[in-house]
Amino acid sequence: MSTTIAGPDGRPRCRWCGAAPAFLDYHDTEWGFPVDDDHRLFEKLSLEGFQAGLSWRTILAKRENFRAAFHAFDFDRIAHFAQRDIERLLKDEGIVRHRGKIEAVINNAQRAQELVKREGSLAAFVWRYEPEKQLAEPQTASTSAESLALSKALKKLGWKFVGPTTVYAFMQAVGLINDHVEDCVIRSQVERARKRFTRPGV
Repeated sequence: MSTTIAGPDGRPRCRWCGAAPAFLDYHDTEWGFPVDDDHRLFEKLSLEGFQAGLSWRTILAKRENFRAAFHAFDFDRIAHFAQRDIERLLKDEGIVRHRGKIEAVINNAQRAQELVKREGSLAAFVWRYEPEKQLAEPQTASTSAESLALSKALKKLGWKFVGPTTVYAFMQAVGLINDHVEDCVIRSQVERARKRFTRPGV
C-alpha cells in the first residue's frame, strides 16, 4: 500500500490525513512544524493524554471545546482549578469527560509551573529530547529512545498520562521529529522550518 494519497492540489500527502476532512489542514499547517510556545506545548501534551484509547479524529473535533474549557491551556490558570472545576468539566459534553485525564491536566499544570521555575520554560526542557538523528523510515515507530527518556523524566517530576507512546505522538506533532513520509509534499516544508527554528534554551 502506498504511504501517500493525492491532496486537493494533486500533490502527495501522508496517507493518514485522508481519514477525515479536518486532518488535511492539521497535517499541512501544524503536524511536525516546530513549536516553542509553552501553552501550545502544554495543550498538545494534554490532548495526546486525552487521546489515549480514543482516535485523534475525536480529539481534533473537540479541540476548540477543550481550549475553551481549559482557558487556552494556560497552565498558570489551570493549576488553580479546584474540585468545582473538575465537576464543571465532567459535565461538559464538548470535551472528553474522563475524571482521571481531567485531574491529570490539572496536576500537570502544577508540575509545568514547577518546571518553568527551574528550567525557564517548558520548551527548553522538552527540546532537550530532540533526537540527534531522524528515523530512517518515517511513521514506522510508536516510541523511541527519546520518547522513553522524556516520558521517564516527566513521570519522575510527577506528570501523569505521559507514557512513551503519548510522548512520541507529542514529539511528532510539535516538530521534535519530522515524521512526514519521504514523498509527502509537506515533509520538505517541515524540514525547512526545523532548520530555521531556534532551539529554546540553546
